[in-house]
Amino acid sequence: MCLSSQTVSCSTSSSASSTTGTTRNNMTSNNMEEEFSTEDILVDKNSMPEGDPNGNTLHDAHDIRWGPQHAGAKLLASQYTKGILTADLTSGIVHWGADTWGSVDMPLIGRNFLRPFREHHIDPTSITRHDFIETNGDNFAIPVPYLLYMAYKFSFFNDSDIKRTYNFEVYMFLLAIFVSMTNQFHKWSHTYFGLPSYITFLQRYHIILPRKHHRIHHVVPHDTYFCITTGWLNWPLEAINFWSSLETIIEKYSGSKPRSDDFAWAQKTEKVHYE
Repeated sequence: MCLSSQTVSCSTSSSASSTTGTTRNNMTSNNMEEEFSTEDILVDKNSMPEGDPNGNTLHDAHDIRWGPQHAGAKLLASQYTKGILTADLTSGIVHWGADTWGSVDMPLIGRNFLRPFREHHIDPTSITRHDFIETNGDNFAIPVPYLLYMAYKFSFFNDSDIKRTYNFEVYMFLLAIFVSMTNQFHKWSHTYFGLPSYITFLQRYHIILPRKHHRIHHVVPHDTYFCITTGWLNWPLEAINFWSSLETIIEKYSGSKPRSDDFAWAQKTEKVHYE
């Protein structure tokens, strides 16, 4: 009886243990299935097929996924126009200020900043004898601080912060490109031999600063057509007397004569040349 009782007890214990083990295995299996299902949902939601790196299968067959009508292409196109117009206007303001005001005898900026503008009116083709670094070094350095900040922002900011200012960052990136290339476009507008055909094509269709267009600025007294990235804004600004109005206001309140030092520099240089 005792043996039989022990046997039943052992059998019952073994059965209970087996049931508990089965239950645990089922729970573990269910948890794994739940975890797998959650991961599966995340994969379906956030990933794209391995054989489809551009995610084309995630869109309707009639959706536009490439070409000029793509959303990304439209964004770049819209910011391209804003970026290049801002660069053109900025180049005009800087060029006008350096041509019109100040003296080459001023400390710091006179020799290092204003003098090259004065000399350029006397020898416009001297810029064509400068190498790439001498021509573009200063302009390329200008956007570097903001580009470094942009790289930091895209590396460490969260997605929501990046998305909030993404369009502006695209605009600033394109602006940086056009500011950097402004003096190169200017140099090409003074280069009459040996330019690649694609550069002359861009000039001919006024995508960058054309040679004939920029020649207008180099007619004495150098008081017009200051924008030198593309020159797109030169005619509109002249139509509203933008530069002459600014000069009138500044002369009225400061007493400074526009281009007085430019005239003096030209006369002094001509005197030295003829002597």
